[in-house]
Amino acid sequence: MTPILEIINISKTFPGVRALDQVSMIVEKGQIHAVMGENGAGKSTLMKCIFGLYKQDEGEILLEGNPCNFTHPKEALHSGISMIHQELQNIPTQSVMENIWIGRIPYKGKNKHFRWVDEEKMYQDTVSLFESLDLDINPKAMLKDLSVSTCQLIEIARSVSYNSKLIIMDEPTSSLTESESKLLFNIIKKLVKQDVSILYISHKLEEVLELSHHVTILRDGQLIGNFDTKKIDSQFLVNKMVGRKIVDRFPKKDSKQKLGDVRLKISDFSSLDNKSFKNISFEVKQGEILGIGGLVGAGRTELIESIFGLRAIKSGTIEIDGKELNIKSSRDAIRNGLTLLTEERAKTGIISKASILDNMMIVKQRYKINEYQKLKVFLNDKKRREDTKAYVDSLSVKTPTIDTNISNLSGGNQQKVLLGRWLMVSPEILILDEPTRGIDVGAKFEIYSIMRELSAQGKTIIMISSEMPELMGMSDRIMVMCEGHLSGIIDGPSATEEKIMLLASRYEEKE
Repeated sequence: MTPILEIINISKTFPGVRALDQVSMIVEKGQIHAVMGENGAGKSTLMKCIFGLYKQDEGEILLEGNPCNFTHPKEALHSGISMIHQELQNIPTQSVMENIWIGRIPYKGKNKHFRWVDEEKMYQDTVSLFESLDLDINPKAMLKDLSVSTCQLIEIARSVSYNSKLIIMDEPTSSLTESESKLLFNIIKKLVKQDVSILYISHKLEEVLELSHHVTILRDGQLIGNFDTKKIDSQFLVNKMVGRKIVDRFPKKDSKQKLGDVRLKISDFSSLDNKSFKNISFEVKQGEILGIGGLVGAGRTELIESIFGLRAIKSGTIEIDGKELNIKSSRDAIRNGLTLLTEERAKTGIISKASILDNMMIVKQRYKINEYQKLKVFLNDKKRREDTKAYVDSLSVKTPTIDTNISNLSGGNQQKVLLGRWLMVSPEILILDEPTRGIDVGAKFEIYSIMRELSAQGKTIIMISSEMPELMGMSDRIMVMCEGHLSGIIDGPSATEEKIMLLASRYEEKE
């Protein structure tokens, strides 16, 4: 095979962290090369060096045998390399077609001072692109009105539109449903037939084994090895990534643990538009983990955001420990022991320009300020730092110090900081929306273990997940939604993928 990309002894250091240490790999032309490793292993850093977002400290990058030292992504794009980023790089206030052709907008008129956007050409080019990819998306729709998964597909289409020789895909299916993921796989297979090479980062073992020809595994910035995918299995991948054997993907529940009384009761909840969700009623007990499954558009996120006070409702009541509450805002929710870990970490979770310390302390400092006051005037910075450090250590957050900017952490470590933010206020009810999205198998197990420990302490957990194994492996019961309706509730031990999918795809009005 002919190499399209050669990475030779690449190293990259950030303050206090050696992100890459003498990493080498070869990507063959017209093949899918996966890169795997735990969060913080250096995968995204390596991709950003290739794409010109970072400059390596040592080593060489060869594209079709020629040295390339990109100082800006534009140079990479002009050389035939495009990239789909883990965190979406879109502009919500612009249309789909404007996002696709940003930086390449077609104009009418030859004089640059007297020209106007060629809307018709941009529209037709977008239609042609979507048809080639079998995507059914309105080019004139505004991104802010679309789901996260649709925006992910648009990001993928934009990358393909550059007609690149090499496409870097960083967690491209993290927001996609199973059917959308299959659509992406078909797109990838078409590209490979056209001799396009794919660098594919994913934490999903089955994806990597199904799609890739070769896999490179990194751990703590170092190369563990380059392997032929046909000769390995999922257990091999896990062991190489984490450096130890993980026999079970989900920690077992203590068989002696008994659920308590009903802690949260939701009755006849309907959204303001009466479309997102309608007449939803359910209960969750003390110490229970209730999973919520369903396809994109089922109304899961809208429902839990309404329970948390982020969305107005048309009707419905909330009871906690038998007491009816009037939750109109997140402030009301937090004061009543409710917390919400949101789905979109980058947009609604982290404060990107702040430190780990400030990101983790922001809620507790707001609602339990008395614990951090000196003379009712000054902040007790020593206690702030001690409490933050305690949670950073207990959650195994990989960081040089608690003063590190949270943007410098991997996605999984950012997620742990956000989880720590909520654990700090000692909530009784935790709502987790896609808690392990974009997180490696080792970090997932750590978060699952924390969930198990919290439920054993009597905490109540509601977990939205699009991953079937996660729903079945962690939930005491699974509530399935379809098109805004509650279509059924399944006991965890008796749940199967078939049962969940049947309820997720079909709602029958009960008489």
